[in-house]
Amino acid sequence: MTKKQKFNTVKLLDKIEVIGNKLPHPVTIFVLFTLAVIILSHILYIMGVSVSFRGVNNETMETEMLTVEAISLLTSEGIAHIFSSVVNNFTSFVALGPVLVAMLGVGVAEKSGYISAIMTNTVSKAPKKWVTPIVVLMGVLSNVAASVGYVVLIPLGAIIFLGFKRHPLAGLSAAFAGVSGGYSANLIIGTNDPILAGITTEAARILNVDYVVHPTDNWFFMFASTFLIVVIGTLITDKLVEPKLGQYFPTDGASAKQTSITPLEKKGLRWANISILLTMIALALLVIPENAPLRGEGGSLASSPFMSSIIFIMMLIFLVPGIVYGMITKTVRSDKDVANLMASSLETMAGFIVLIFFAAQFVALFNYTNLGTIIAVKGAGVLEAIHLDGVFLLVAFIVITTFINIFIAADTAKWAIMAPIFVPMFMQMGISPEVTQVAYRVGDASTNIISPLMPFFPLVVAFAQRYGKENGVGTVVSLMLPHAIAILVIWTIFFIIWFLLGIPVGPDTSLTY
Repeated sequence: MTKKQKFNTVKLLDKIEVIGNKLPHPVTIFVLFTLAVIILSHILYIMGVSVSFRGVNNETMETEMLTVEAISLLTSEGIAHIFSSVVNNFTSFVALGPVLVAMLGVGVAEKSGYISAIMTNTVSKAPKKWVTPIVVLMGVLSNVAASVGYVVLIPLGAIIFLGFKRHPLAGLSAAFAGVSGGYSANLIIGTNDPILAGITTEAARILNVDYVVHPTDNWFFMFASTFLIVVIGTLITDKLVEPKLGQYFPTDGASAKQTSITPLEKKGLRWANISILLTMIALALLVIPENAPLRGEGGSLASSPFMSSIIFIMMLIFLVPGIVYGMITKTVRSDKDVANLMASSLETMAGFIVLIFFAAQFVALFNYTNLGTIIAVKGAGVLEAIHLDGVFLLVAFIVITTFINIFIAADTAKWAIMAPIFVPMFMQMGISPEVTQVAYRVGDASTNIISPLMPFFPLVVAFAQRYGKENGVGTVVSLMLPHAIAILVIWTIFFIIWFLLGIPVGPDTSLTY
């Protein structure tokens, strides 16, 4: 790329950044959308808009032809509903409780230093030929603890590559590709899963009031996707990004560092990992035996206390080793410290809680007015008329999500807007909410790494500038664009193959509705 091309790229991205920064805060966007729902509901009510479709009668629980009419929020009854339902809309929002409970455990593990230590130890001890895949893998796995990957692993990836006398920006790009490009993939259930599942559940209940999407319902696909993202990230880093960068000559303050954990931290890791093993054994005894207390009726695991308690189990799996590690490394000295770490982790969720309050009002009022059902049925009719269905419909949805993601980077905020429209619409087309959620996650993650509007993008640029003051937005985008294109194309193809083969995306899930 010539200097002129680089200048033009940076100039274009700067314009996009300026436009993006002028967009309202996501909270304001939800307020505006809620006002739009209020006005639109009254217009459709006056027009007498209604739709008929085959669905589940919530009273008889039988499938039959149903007729739904638009309900106005500007009648006396509608206005009363707006004011009287605010608290219940917020406290009953499905995504709220699970993520706060999970963060009690994840927060202790993160803030005691356990997660940071295990990532540092794993990456720094990797053999040279395995450095890239290990960095990408740890990046993918780091999304279980929300933002820790951005803050810890991305700069660590650059330092590790520098320690192996490789270009630090190649390490930064590999870590960034794993942390953000593969954000939804993981080997275990992360904090993002219950949030998205909760929003999808709310959207699915527009058509079926008893429908539930569990945090584990995308696990099969995301587990397999983890290895796919690692392969993509490794090949792009080693074959395209690093050769393009050439040899790196350290500048002041950017000399190679040997990153490793201290003997005390190693001891903490050892005992923390032992505590995880013991916790898993204890949980297994509550699940595996035929008459175990966490099994369901007839010994079932699909509909069982085990599945219902997955969030609490996830909390324990992070809480126990976090406490053990903290006690050994002295970051936890008493029960007061544990409570303080929990409180501190919830403080980081303050912005999420505020956002959820307004998102909950939008989703609840959207459902109350029947706008979701009307749009879903009408939209499904249009899609049927143009014969766009099945896999082509899902690919189109991935492309739409990818485009929107460049301008609205917050995945949960974006899904809270999109889910009430697309989930019931696709249900009308015979596609299950779980599959729609997977398609959303593929499109959402792919362009995170090239969006200057993504909240952590400026932080990544700052990390890049440690290795050259001239490195800016254009530098990072040019590094990450090959990753973004490869992840989007290959992950979409992988999703198509998965869907066509009829493989469930999670335990006890269906591809069709």
